[in-house]
Order: sequence, then structure tokens, then C-alpha cells
Amino acid sequence: MGALPLPLNSPAQQELPVRQPRHTRLLALLCIAAALVATGAETWRWSRSALHRERPTLPVHTGAPITGVTELSHSILPMPAGVPSAHASSLATLPGGGLVAFWWAGSRESGPDVKVYASRWADGKWSRYWEVASRESLGKALGYGVRRIGNPVAWTALDGSLHLYVVATGLGGWAAARLVQMQSHDQGATFTVKRVLPMSPLFNTSTLVRSAPLALADGSWWLPAYFEIGYKYPMLISFNAQGEPQRVTRIGTRTQSLQPSLVSMSPTEVRAWMRDDGKSRRVQQAVSRDGGQTWNDVEATALFNDSTALAVLRLSNGSLLMLHNREDIDGSARSALTLSLSTDARTWRPLLDIVDGGAGDEFSYPAMSQVGDELHISYTYQRRAIAHHQFKINLQGETK
Repeated sequence: MGALPLPLNSPAQQELPVRQPRHTRLLALLCIAAALVATGAETWRWSRSALHRERPTLPVHTGAPITGVTELSHSILPMPAGVPSAHASSLATLPGGGLVAFWWAGSRESGPDVKVYASRWADGKWSRYWEVASRESLGKALGYGVRRIGNPVAWTALDGSLHLYVVATGLGGWAAARLVQMQSHDQGATFTVKRVLPMSPLFNTSTLVRSAPLALADGSWWLPAYFEIGYKYPMLISFNAQGEPQRVTRIGTRTQSLQPSLVSMSPTEVRAWMRDDGKSRRVQQAVSRDGGQTWNDVEATALFNDSTALAVLRLSNGSLLMLHNREDIDGSARSALTLSLSTDARTWRPLLDIVDGGAGDEFSYPAMSQVGDELHISYTYQRRAIAHHQFKINLQGETK
């Protein structure tokens, strides 16, 4: 039998340890760091190994152009009692036409009490919320401590299972974040942790998510992501139809853009629009003409962006909608949300203001989803709640 552990207050544990020479300790630390980086680099090489595999099949969109949207309802999602802050909602459709929303809520952003919650939309109303994840539940599943969580992003696979990606950190702030992938087989009622995604050779940190995934024709999908430490750049993570990670691809070469929103324009062309964290104060964009394998930066759009998140959705008829913050007359960056329309992915015209506030107001981090002929929008409302709007999509030839 091996030696029993000593009691915490035993004399043997109170003895001072023998100090090793400084160069020995330094060498040991360097060896540990080298091993960790080597392990991360190997993971990174594995995650990029499928970069030049067979090109994915992108969906093709056809149909009548959109002429407008008509609001059917608006509401505030149910919130836990006594929880003052909420942010970063994500929407996912369910088999049969339902919808589920995810968001984080707690005392403040990055607070230790922040949890991910969900609510289901059915029969024109939201269900009572339920808890999906917390730092305690993720830490227990992973086997090590989680300091803070945030930014859930949801996706429904062809087999009906829900995949949820949650940003989680250990030591450090959001720049030290990892991505936890969870999966549900009961429409989000319960989730199991599948893995921490192998994303970076730098101790597998500094990767976050915000925007909705892009569906591919074979049932696989791309998860938009971004790197954020020192500088920022967008990328995508490819998953097969079973939800297994396949490859990582950087989007363009910019170092001051993040939170990409992806759409496919043709079987070979993909476009990305990004939040601008630089001096341009315009929505950034990039294009791939080889099915997402390589990307080129293109000139920024004319749309205002002062480091605020946006969402772009390609409707089933081929029209493009962008939900974004516009610059208010007082210079506020997040006090108004506008829905803009494009038919060519190059020029945009405002369709309507979803919400228009004043100085100090915040309506931010939008999400969109199409369910049949309806458009569903969610966004952060004053950092205190999640708002939802339901619209009917009006196609050419139809009456409002």
C-alpha cells in the first residue's frame, strides 16, 4: 500500500521545502512551457490538417426579392428574478418550425454568477427560461476550474441535435478564452459537454464566438470565430454533419476586425462581414471565391460601425439582411438598431429601424433567424434583458 496523505496540519507539511538552485527552477519552468506549447502546436496542426480537403458544397438560393417586413409582435424574453444583466443572445430553429433562444445573464459581464439560459418560442410566446450552463457545471464536466463564461452560439444539425458553443475562461480575461462545445438531443432541455475545441497553439486560448453558423449543403456547417489577443482577426471552424471539428481557416489578413457573419452567394463564393475595431468605423468585409478555402479582404462597406456586433442573414429567397447599429445624431454607437437590405452583397439600403433610443441607451449584439415566411430578431436591451421581434417577410407581389 502506498503512503497515506498527510493531514493538512501535520509537522511534516509545515517544514520548509528545500530550495532548488535558481537555474534549475528556471530550466524546469522552460521545459514545462515548451511541452505545453508543443502540445498546443500539435493540436493546431491537427485542426488545420483538413484545410485543403475536398471543397464543401455551398447552398444555392433562389426566389423573389424582398420588398419589406411587417412586425407581428415584440416582447422581452423571460429573465431569472433578481438578475440585473443580460447579453449576447443566439437563435436556433428547431425541427418542425420552432425556435430556441440562448443568452447569458448574471450580475454583470464576466461576473462569477453568470449563467447561460434558454427559452423556447412556440404558439406565439416564449416559455419559462431554464438554465443551460454555469461556470460550475462546465468546470465539473471538464475536470478543471472555469472562471467566467459568456457568448453562447447555437446551431441545429440535420439530425435535429442542438450544438451550443460557449466561451469559457480560466485565468485572465476574454483574451484567454476557450470554446466549449455542448450537444443536446432533446431540443435544448439538457446538454452534455463534448469537448474544448482545439483552436490555438498558444495554450489553446484567445478564441471566441459570437455569430450564427453557416449551413452547407451536405449537412456540415461553419462556425464563425475570432482570435483576440494583442490584435484581432476573424476565422471559421468547419464541422462535419456529425458535429466533429474538421479545420480552421483564417478570414483575410486584417488585424482589427472580429465577429464575422458569413453567407454563401454561390456554390463557390462566400462573403463575410465583420465588426471593425480600428479607425475606419465602417463594417469590414472579405470574400472567398473558392468555397471558403482562401479569403481576400475587400474595401469596407459604407455602413457605420464603431466596434459593434452585427448580424447578416441570407433569406431563402436570396435577399440579404443586415442588422446593425447605425450612428445616431448625438454620436452614440449602440443606441439604434437598423435593418438593411441588399440584393448584390455590395450595396445596402435601410429597410427600417428596429429600435431607436437616445444617448446612453444600448441595443446591441443582434441575432436573426428565418422560420418559414417569418423573420425573428433578438438583441440586448439596455444590458438588462433580451428583446425579441417577430416579422412577416413580404416578397415581391405580396401585399403587406
